[in-house]
Amino acid sequence: MNKKISLGLTISLVALACALTFILTSAYNLHHFNQKVSSVENMADTYSRLSELDGLVRENFYTDIDETALSDAILKGYVSGLNDPYSRYMTPQELTASQENDKGVLVGIGVNVLRDESGYILIDSVTTDTPADQSELAAGDMIVAVNGTDVLELGYEQAVDQIRGKEGTSLKLTVRRGGVDKEYELVRRSIEVKTAWGEMLEGKIGYIRISGFKESTVDQFNEALRTLLNDGAKALVFDVRGNHGGLVSSVGSCLDPLLPEGDVAFATYRDGSEEVLIRSDGEELELPMAVLVDQETASAAELFASALRDFEKAKLYGVTTYGKGVMQNTISLNDGGGLTITVATYRTARSACYQGVGLIPDYDVELPEDAPALDDLSHEEDAQLQKALSVLQGGE
Repeated sequence: MNKKISLGLTISLVALACALTFILTSAYNLHHFNQKVSSVENMADTYSRLSELDGLVRENFYTDIDETALSDAILKGYVSGLNDPYSRYMTPQELTASQENDKGVLVGIGVNVLRDESGYILIDSVTTDTPADQSELAAGDMIVAVNGTDVLELGYEQAVDQIRGKEGTSLKLTVRRGGVDKEYELVRRSIEVKTAWGEMLEGKIGYIRISGFKESTVDQFNEALRTLLNDGAKALVFDVRGNHGGLVSSVGSCLDPLLPEGDVAFATYRDGSEEVLIRSDGEELELPMAVLVDQETASAAELFASALRDFEKAKLYGVTTYGKGVMQNTISLNDGGGLTITVATYRTARSACYQGVGLIPDYDVELPEDAPALDDLSHEEDAQLQKALSVLQGGE
């Protein structure tokens, strides 16, 4: 009798468990089904509204429509609806330019340009040992025509686009200097952008400036570091002021020789899962270090600074950083364009994510309001650098 009661009870419990499992599974599936239905309904409503808008535009717009520009704008608008400043749709041309920028090797003539108030292209600076430099173009020159077409006719963006091109191809520019126009013919070539360089300061303190983290930054950084160490550097200052970030992989490669073995940084995804982004090997540089930061130090540059401080390798000098602790991936699309989208937050292994907060420096040092731009600031008048040098040399 007891065995029968026990068996009956067991059967009842199993049945109850199955019923509960069925109910919970059904509720879970129903929830996700409802979510999908809601999403489909929202998309249907969106497409209906877009179709209505498109019909009205085609019926009423006063001239022909540039279908490519319209399509690109729709895709850009879709991604901008995420209200995320770091996510964007890129046209095929923009994707190519972005990929070249990540490499740190650009194809062009070696000029940095600005849009002049006249609408023409103002040369802001010329990179040494480039086609522009060899043709004796200079800052202040105005590009007024590209391949024989006036820049105002082309439009600024289109004209700048035409200055870029394939390596080895020719480019004709009309350049205005002192009110006089002159024709130049240049040949585009690959130009490595300098993003890391070093020098030895007084007291055998090595100084390395890092303006961005590109693929090419790693070799430049390692070369600067190697040279300073070979020259007997007793301490190091890393300057990432004005550095808006770049590739996390490059940050990892630059941190590797400086940090102890172990996990350095993690990404956290929407579902809560984590991934190791940066890991350091057993080599570790044992020297006093400092990092210079400012309000424009962002993203991967903040990760660089945060890691050195969190692993007790360096103190931070300057002002609170930008506060971008989210990571983007770029996905190639079938149309040749690309989607850059924010996929995760990231942090070092020893501190929280700094998204929206930034890094507060250990030594808060502001530059005077009338101080020159960083590139024009001498070491002697650089209060943030001087404070770091003072502390590294035993002062406070």
